[in-house]
Amino acid sequence: MAMLKPLTARFSLIDHHGQPVTQASYAGRYMLVYFGFTHCRMICPRTLKKLSNVLAALGNRASEIAPLYVSIDPDRDTPEVMREFLSNSFPAFTGLTGSREQVEEAKRAFRVFSQVKPNADAPADYEVRHTAFTYLLDPAGEYVSHFVENVGEEELASRMRDLIVRPTQNDYQSDVNASAS
Repeated sequence: MAMLKPLTARFSLIDHHGQPVTQASYAGRYMLVYFGFTHCRMICPRTLKKLSNVLAALGNRASEIAPLYVSIDPDRDTPEVMREFLSNSFPAFTGLTGSREQVEEAKRAFRVFSQVKPNADAPADYEVRHTAFTYLLDPAGEYVSHFVENVGEEELASRMRDLIVRPTQNDYQSDVNASAS
């Protein structure tokens, strides 16, 4: 039986301020990553609202997290479109987009599937079917967990509290003692 290769959550994209970013841009913070598109009518806005509520429920712990919304529709989701969409409704999130190639590379790294569903009546108003997972990466950018779309807010907040480990002074002292041995 073949082993599944570990998730290599690496990306090189453009944030909604027009600045190039990689996973290293968020080093030292957990990353909460969701892939979607701004023209989504239901799933993406509902998920972003839920994630925003979860971040609020985490209180001060939320400052340890970089919430990222990665577009799977770079043709319509320019940095300006992402900035307007997020600042109006989901200001905790940083929008990430890029060239089609950059987005495809990020999707492969996170194992995200997407497929355009054409609209014959309005070609510019197409939908994009996609994976609806939220990923949690640790401060080193390594995969910690993922959450399916139907996990409720309370359960998600509880699971994130359990997964976000804050080193204590004792942890640092243990590291110092171990390295001195």
